[in-house]
Amino acid sequence: MARKKSQNQQAVQNSIKTLLANIRFASVDNPVRTLVVTSTVPNEGKSTITAQLAQAIAAGGKSVLVVECDMRKRSLAGILNVHPEVGLHAVLADEEPLNQAIVALPQQGLYFLDAEPHIPNPPDLLSSKRFGRFIGMVSREFDYVLFDTPPVGTFIDAAILSSLVDGTVLVVRDNFTKRDQVRAAFEQLRKADANVIGAVLNDCEVESSEYYYAYYNKDGKRMKHGDSSPAAAQDTFDMDSSIVVPQNPRGSRL
Repeated sequence: MARKKSQNQQAVQNSIKTLLANIRFASVDNPVRTLVVTSTVPNEGKSTITAQLAQAIAAGGKSVLVVECDMRKRSLAGILNVHPEVGLHAVLADEEPLNQAIVALPQQGLYFLDAEPHIPNPPDLLSSKRFGRFIGMVSREFDYVLFDTPPVGTFIDAAILSSLVDGTVLVVRDNFTKRDQVRAAFEQLRKADANVIGAVLNDCEVESSEYYYAYYNKDGKRMKHGDSSPAAAQDTFDMDSSIVVPQNPRGSRL
């Protein structure tokens, strides 16, 4: 049991590192530095992926700010084990300086900006000029900025924010989300002029560490690495890349 848990932990870490590498090479001419991480429906693990990706970025020696933008169902503070007193709304309302609202986490290079509970009209806030200025400000201060948003199929927030950043990653939970739902979410993001750079297939069962990658062909058949090329995943969702993250021993449903 302990060995399998260790294998899964290593597999998750390797998958997140691969995701980070793909983000870095998504566009050489226009590097992706501001990134939305979203999902199709709730409970696919997008917030866990956001936190793990941020930790991988910081481990690589880069500074990264994680911004809580899932304002109706905040979970990042719990995942990161930090509970700030103020957050995004206070900054945008000029009630608190940005450097006072941002929390430096124990891992060097990793920072967090929470969102206060019960923020009214999140879509209006995200589409405001002051939020656009906020994105410009934090992108100058940090090497990377990650925005965790509500699911695409639940609220319009993700589509709005995706149109303002460099790239978007769509998290899809294995054996949970229907393919039609994923396609509808992708179409909604594309209509918003989002740069969807890839999909993360999350919470997959793996038999051993060699099965980090799996792909779906156009017929919906899952194909292990070696049975198909990476193009199979790209064709499924019409995206540039697809990364598979195995089941996380700590849980990955948030």
